[in-house]
Amino acid sequence: MTDRRFRFGIVATPDGGPDQWTKTVRRAADLGYSTILMPDGLQLLSPFPSLAMAATVADVRVGTFVAAAPMRTPYAAAWDAHTLTELTGGRFEFGIGTGRPGTDKFAERLGLPYGSAKERLEQVRETLDHLAELDGDQHTPVLIAAGGPKSLALAAERADVVSIAKGAMTPITEVVQLAKELRTMAGDRADDIELALNLFAAGDGDLPPWTKRATGVDPEELRATDSLMLLPGGPRQMADELLHRRDVLGTSYISVNAGYLEELAPVVELLAGK
Repeated sequence: MTDRRFRFGIVATPDGGPDQWTKTVRRAADLGYSTILMPDGLQLLSPFPSLAMAATVADVRVGTFVAAAPMRTPYAAAWDAHTLTELTGGRFEFGIGTGRPGTDKFAERLGLPYGSAKERLEQVRETLDHLAELDGDQHTPVLIAAGGPKSLALAAERADVVSIAKGAMTPITEVVQLAKELRTMAGDRADDIELALNLFAAGDGDLPPWTKRATGVDPEELRATDSLMLLPGGPRQMADELLHRRDVLGTSYISVNAGYLEELAPVVELLAGK
């Protein structure tokens, strides 16, 4: 499906304070993870300064995963993204999407309109237009989280990295079909697009009690249905499964919840760069 080499990232937040954030970033870098990713939401610290700090701690890439377009005006979001590209020496990846459930309340608190699905997707496009203008001869890599036909079309046109944004219970056959549709829409750009897969958990340990709140699904149901958000087994079994998913889906950029940083580390050692 793809001959892209594997790279790995962690999705983390600095909610434990600066010392914990520094420790997490350094540990991830030491274990071979290449990217520190941070989600977006008013319940968290702001991702852009947090990632700027992370980039000074270790020689890693940093990225939003993903910035919610309705939480900023398009030019403000592009300005922040371009600034991080400049200050990190090109190590920033701008992940952007139309927003997760609850983003409407964040936008309201910020005094910004939430808009219709069409308007929010147009915000993403406008943000990328501003970013390209600000970047000039540079290029900030763009990750788009896409699940519907219109967002897939935009991702096929503009993204360097695409994360298929579907629920935890989405069967692999549906994700395979979406990946095929993306490549068809991308045409000559298809080989330039890197497909990303985000893991909620790795290994055979018990899932945390907040699993249902984060995924909307009971832990037992996630395990029973072989959700793509999970990667069970020991290191070799997990590595073989990721190789299989790369063959079937084309996914080579793997991120994991930072709570499973240590559990996935042996797989990073086996597969990173291969």
